[in-house]
Amino acid sequence: MNNIKSVFSIKDLENLSGIKAHTIRIWEKRYKVLEPMRTETNIRLYDIANLQKLLNITLLHKHGYKISNIAKLSKERIPELVNEIITDKSFKNQAISSFKMAMINFDQTLFMTTYNNLLAEKSFREVFYEVFLPLVNEMGLLWQTDTISPAHEHFISYLIKQKILSETEKVQVREHYKTNRIFVLYLPLHEIHELGLMFINYEILSQGYKTIYLGSNIPIFCLKDLKRYFDNITYISYMTVEPKISEINNYIKKVEEEILDETSQLWTIGRATQYIESHLFSSKITTFNSIKGLVDNL
Repeated sequence: MNNIKSVFSIKDLENLSGIKAHTIRIWEKRYKVLEPMRTETNIRLYDIANLQKLLNITLLHKHGYKISNIAKLSKERIPELVNEIITDKSFKNQAISSFKMAMINFDQTLFMTTYNNLLAEKSFREVFYEVFLPLVNEMGLLWQTDTISPAHEHFISYLIKQKILSETEKVQVREHYKTNRIFVLYLPLHEIHELGLMFINYEILSQGYKTIYLGSNIPIFCLKDLKRYFDNITYISYMTVEPKISEINNYIKKVEEEILDETSQLWTIGRATQYIESHLFSSKITTFNSIKGLVDNL
């Protein structure tokens, strides 16, 4: 059975394009830019072609084209014009739109084509910060609004993980590492959102440090083993949904008391860290608001 999502509500279009449903209705009524289907109760539904057209129109509109002029273009001319005007400024929006289409259609070929086109113009680091990171942030919102399913999220996340692993492999084998510090990267127990941590691992390796990547779902007691082998450890933990808000300060306190010593420290990052009460802890605990902020502190 083909379970690819092929019909979208106007709310789906709003979530995927960033254009308000009210505006979409005006464009549709006044300029006939979209051709929705309608249910027996007169509810608008849109197919993949309408979604793709709206994403292209959105890029043109953001690039300064008036909707009245876009409406006069043929359906063939719109994607041609999009390709002609792609610049350093607008490539991000077009790439994110392409990755969204790849996600919606479970289209690995489109993902790979878009990614390879990006690498022809940008470094992997630029692609991650300028495209993958905004895409992942949007995915969370699309999932929360039921525009995409968990299957969509897992599909696109796996492909991004592949690219991070491929780039990491290129930088992790070296004869000599910086010896003043070692980094241990992990996700807390029950935490599975790994993309950010994987990219941080890539960035640290790129700067010549040794890392030990433990991955997801790591209980605190597992960190104790590392103290038998290394000094000067910086533990890095990415906290998106775990620990829970009510538990996060107790968690940090436990790590500080049971794991950290005079040569080690804990760096935390992720959405859940906004609930850490930093005044409760020593200077061994550092919280970062962004991946770039953490990397700049290396």
